[in-house]
Amino acid sequence: MTATAIPATDSAGRPAYRDGNVLRWLTAYTASLLGDSVYFVALGFAAAKVAPPAQVGLVMAAGAVPRAVLMLGGGVVADRFGPRLVVIGSDTVRCALILAAAGTLALATPGLWLLVAVALVFGAVDALFMPAVGALPPRITTPGQLVRLQGLRALTVRLGTVAGPPVGGLAMGLGGAAAAFAVAGALFATSVPLLLTTRIAPLPPAARAPALQELRDGLGYIRRHRLVGPLVLSGALCELGLVGPLNVGMVLLADQRGWGAAGYGWIIAAFGAGAAASALLLAVRGRVRRAGAVQIGTLLAGSAAVGFIGVAQVLAAAVGVAFLAGLICGVCGGLAAALIQTATDPAYLGRVTSVMSLTGFGLAPLAYPLFAAAVGAFGAPPVFLASAALAALGGAFTALLPPVRTAELPCG
Repeated sequence: MTATAIPATDSAGRPAYRDGNVLRWLTAYTASLLGDSVYFVALGFAAAKVAPPAQVGLVMAAGAVPRAVLMLGGGVVADRFGPRLVVIGSDTVRCALILAAAGTLALATPGLWLLVAVALVFGAVDALFMPAVGALPPRITTPGQLVRLQGLRALTVRLGTVAGPPVGGLAMGLGGAAAAFAVAGALFATSVPLLLTTRIAPLPPAARAPALQELRDGLGYIRRHRLVGPLVLSGALCELGLVGPLNVGMVLLADQRGWGAAGYGWIIAAFGAGAAASALLLAVRGRVRRAGAVQIGTLLAGSAAVGFIGVAQVLAAAVGVAFLAGLICGVCGGLAAALIQTATDPAYLGRVTSVMSLTGFGLAPLAYPLFAAAVGAFGAPPVFLASAALAALGGAFTALLPPVRTAELPCG
């Protein structure tokens, strides 16, 4: 069954970047993303003051455990209660949690146990927040504007990645960890009233089953859907293949080539600039003709480009290929998200998003140690290329499926 989202705005003919309702949500989302980044900086520095490096790493990783374990359940919650309520509730809880941590840090030097507890609770709330926020775009704009909205959302993510750590560092420098936690809490608090004033279409009425049955129904829906299922599987293969090169591989490559931290920074900045450029392109252009075929082509080309970063022998070549990889991968990701969201029945959006999020934030990072060990044993070039080949499998098998190859997006 294929269903389109219920329009939640009365500006159907207006581009997403001129829609006040969309811009309110993007502002709230930006504040929330910045809060995430500042919180992560504050958590790391607060842990470093009371624990040795090995334990700092454990604190930083603690939140990933409940996030991975509870992510699929978060999708069920989003579909059962509606993503609007879950997102607003999650940001409210995160605000209260982080402001309480700020107050505790201002009054005393807490033990490591408190920071671990904060990380665990924050990760559990994230498991609810991520599927719900991913299910919101089809409910705040029309199907024809989803590509533009995905481009705007990608730009917002880039802004949070670039601006968040400096904001957290500045707060740390001025007032220590307590101030940084307070800034993060204030950013979460900023997003809540904006979300409350954003028009979001409610879920259509549906019969409710026990939570475990709803989870099984969601997984079965993905497995049976001729477009959503292959795209979700393709995205999972892409994540598993590219997460190693993009997150661990760049550091190892720069070290092996003698480019140092500065070289690593140039490569990462080039990839980010390419991804931002593609996000801007999608936001302005809107609908892309033959979206399924273009998504497959950009997945194959983007995977190859990431693989060839590891082959580059000089820094300038690596930087140029990284920019191209970011540009192509940004188009691929935006189109995949828009195709999935326009094809998914609104009642299943939370569960579909939770499966996608679980792959990227729960399973893919498990490839870090394996990738690093392989680079140490065989060198960067063959491991980068092997990882790119795994990612490209996602495009290769969807290219054989007519429902994906011929998929189109609604007109804007």
